[in-house]
Amino acid sequence: MSDSWNQQILLKNYPIAEPKESDFALVETAIPELGESEILTRTIYLSLDPYMRGRMSDRASYATPAELGKVMMGGTVSQVVKSNHPQFSDGEFVVGYDGWQTYAIAKAETLRKLDPKQLPISYALGITGMPGMTAYFALLDIGKPKAGETVVVSAASGAVGAVVGQIAKIKGCRAVGIVGSEEKCNYVVDELGFDACINRKTQDLSSALKAACPNGIDIYVDHTAGPILETVLQQINLGARIPLVGLISQYNAENPPPGPNLMPLLVKRALIEGFLVSDYQQRHAEFIHDVSQWLQAGKLKYKEDVVKGLENAPNAFIGLLQGKNFGKLIVQVGDDPTKK
Repeated sequence: MSDSWNQQILLKNYPIAEPKESDFALVETAIPELGESEILTRTIYLSLDPYMRGRMSDRASYATPAELGKVMMGGTVSQVVKSNHPQFSDGEFVVGYDGWQTYAIAKAETLRKLDPKQLPISYALGITGMPGMTAYFALLDIGKPKAGETVVVSAASGAVGAVVGQIAKIKGCRAVGIVGSEEKCNYVVDELGFDACINRKTQDLSSALKAACPNGIDIYVDHTAGPILETVLQQINLGARIPLVGLISQYNAENPPPGPNLMPLLVKRALIEGFLVSDYQQRHAEFIHDVSQWLQAGKLKYKEDVVKGLENAPNAFIGLLQGKNFGKLIVQVGDDPTKK
């Protein structure tokens, strides 16, 4: 692939069950022409996130679906190649939503400048981006943690779950993670400081939860729904809160699976509330202030899983839905001049 062309990955088919590489198409097009007040960007990093699977469908949802034959959407960190807008200069680094491609034309209102001297620019797709913001507001605004309470989080080594557990510890709570491998369990306990972790593939979840949460569960930050939620509900405390952030267990389901028994929600007068990070954009500065301070103080740790080459994005995304990634999954699309 030549730098004189724009490499793009298009959504070719709406996947049935698990996505396949044949559902995507890799194409080359001319680098787009810059219009009045527009900005030409070169993609450095592309974020891959579970929510993208929900967009690969024409079913009605909270967001517009991805269009067949169009560039797949996604968050990006880029460098400005050429700017026709007074607020942006050539060479600056920006975070935006330019999708699975090497070059893009962006509007000023869709971009936010990044300072590479403060934090690595890739962090804007993870801990200081949408996943970190999801963890921050889902736990603090819906979970409302109090010191001494027990917080359980599924997909605990992932981009959102890892931050949830660490913020829970900052707030004086007991943090318990649920993951899919022993390596991930060791990471969230030994590196991130969780109090306990459960390997859902090798342990009986019900008995493991009872051992890890002797005082019951006050907050469950749910990324999976399905059997994990069903098991957790049996051990929630009076007044428990459940931020419902994701539904990983059913993203690839052809038909909606049967739901868990919600009777414990009634008996325990518990709150379960759906969460969309887009509802919190006006509070972005509050999130950045706190998380940046915690990062600089060493209270938050962060792990990235970097795949090189845009052409590898489809396979990496398929693996993401199977839990193969370890940390925040990003694709390095182009050269990162901040690392030289």
